Amino acid sequence: MDSNQASAVAATVAVKDNRAVRRLDVDFARSQFPALAGDWILLDNAGGSQVLRAVADRVRDYLLSTSVQLGATYDVSRQAGERVQEGVRAAATLIGADPDEIVLGSSSTQLVSNLARALALAEDNPLQPGDEVVVTNADHEANITPWLRLEERGVSVKVWRLRTDTLTFDLDDLDALMTPRTRLVAFTQATNILGTIHPVAEITRFVHERGAGRAKVVVDGVAFAPHRLVDVHAWDVDFYVLSLYKVFGPHIGLLYGKREHLAGLGNINHVFLAPDAIPYKLQPGNLNFELTYGLPAIVEYLEELGRRAGGEGSTRELMATAFEAIARHESETVAPLLKLLELLGKTEGVRVLGNPDPAPEGRVATVSFVVEGRKSSEIPPELDRHRIGVRYGDFHARRLIQDLGLTERNGVVRISLAHYNTAKEIAYLTDRLSGVL
Repeated sequence: MDSNQASAVAATVAVKDNRAVRRLDVDFARSQFPALAGDWILLDNAGGSQVLRAVADRVRDYLLSTSVQLGATYDVSRQAGERVQEGVRAAATLIGADPDEIVLGSSSTQLVSNLARALALAEDNPLQPGDEVVVTNADHEANITPWLRLEERGVSVKVWRLRTDTLTFDLDDLDALMTPRTRLVAFTQATNILGTIHPVAEITRFVHERGAGRAKVVVDGVAFAPHRLVDVHAWDVDFYVLSLYKVFGPHIGLLYGKREHLAGLGNINHVFLAPDAIPYKLQPGNLNFELTYGLPAIVEYLEELGRRAGGEGSTRELMATAFEAIARHESETVAPLLKLLELLGKTEGVRVLGNPDPAPEGRVATVSFVVEGRKSSEIPPELDRHRIGVRYGDFHARRLIQDLGLTERNGVVRISLAHYNTAKEIAYLTDRLSGVL
């Protein structure tokens, strides 16, 4: 074999190896988000990702060409309706569902509140006095308060708490809470404080078996969906909620429900609507037309990321490749930050909350920490001077912050990456952060 042949073989192997590890085209990714051209390093992505240019283009196009009421006979109204349904189909594709299992609304908080009300108003087997609901102490308040309000109706609410030594959930603890009256278990797939990924399929299977088919799950996927592929059918979840403005899209929320569950929910919209008016009976004021039309751009973007990472096949297969590449990139990018915080833990009293291992199987790239002797509110302003955007607080996971004894410290400092953040940005962050700490 001559040198040219050897080089060609080496190049071929390199390409195959590169595809095997699903490398993310970060330059392409960043080029799709106009906000990243600014001079700030944006590391508050768990609060809201940047928005794709293509999403904004679609929203603008809808507003300027098809901003009419739906359901009329004239052509523009029909086109507007088709565009909205295109967005609903994209939302279903994004999470592995069917379009008639999708409910869209202003936010995840609003959608879970609507769901709780609709469950209480169900004509067939509504939540009623004596029934039990289990929530966790690690969720965003969006998946706690709506269930607590059912106590006014006589529903009993129990709390599944993280183990204090591991900061993870244990099914033995859930088993002790469930009884024949348990109707619902509400939990988070990834905490917006710890970044820990919880085994949603395993927990769901346990709840269904332990609850003899009567208990359902409501999963908060808000902190998970920007980082990993959602597959509600494969996981067999009953209800699942996420925020599309944290998945590179517009400021709306998405609620999934199994078709038969949605059909059985009460009507929280106009009283004259039929029980099978899904999703309209669950969308007071209807959905936002123009923002819904922006959703296909998210799916198209993920498809292209998948192709560039060596993927092939259907839209969902390409998306799976894209998220495989995203997970690897985020894990590698966040690793130096976790390593720095570990080192500073030995000298400066820094404590990372949650799993310190960057491996993508166990966590997303959301890192929270506290510093002994300092309030968390003191640290982000120091990074502001370097044009690095991070946050402090409880991030509406107030019950977890209270249980961890961190309220008086003003919560935690949270640094949350998305796939478009780079190793260079994190190197700049760690250099400045080591000085601040």
